[in-house]
Amino acid sequence: MNREDFETVVDRTLESLPAWVHDKIDNLHVVVEEHPPPELGDSLGVYEGVSLPERAGEYWGALPDRIVIFRQPHLRLRLDQHDLEAEIRKTVLHEIAHHLGIEDDRLTELGWD
Repeated sequence: MNREDFETVVDRTLESLPAWVHDKIDNLHVVVEEHPPPELGDSLGVYEGVSLPERAGEYWGALPDRIVIFRQPHLRLRLDQHDLEAEIRKTVLHEIAHHLGIEDDRLTELGWD
C-alpha cells in the first residue's frame, strides 16, 4: 500500500469516529510516519501527549498532542488489503483511546481492541 492510500485509510478512520469522540478530541494532531524511532521497536502507532483526564485546569497554550501511525511496521505484517485496512483502523482507534483516557478493558467493550 502506498503512502497516499495508507493516509486515506487513516483519514477515513478518523472521519468515521462517532460524534461523542469528535466532541471530546481536543488539541490533537494525527500524522503518518514511515518508521518508529528505534526505542519503539516495531510499534504500529504511538500517542504522545497528556490524555484528556490527566489535564489540569492549567492546561493551556500547549502544543497539540500527537498520534503517529507508522506505515512500514503495518506493511511488514504482510496482510491482504482488507486485513491491512482493519489493522490500520485498529491502531488509530487504540491511539485515539489513549488521548481520551480509555483503558484497555473499555477498548475491548467498545470493539476498538
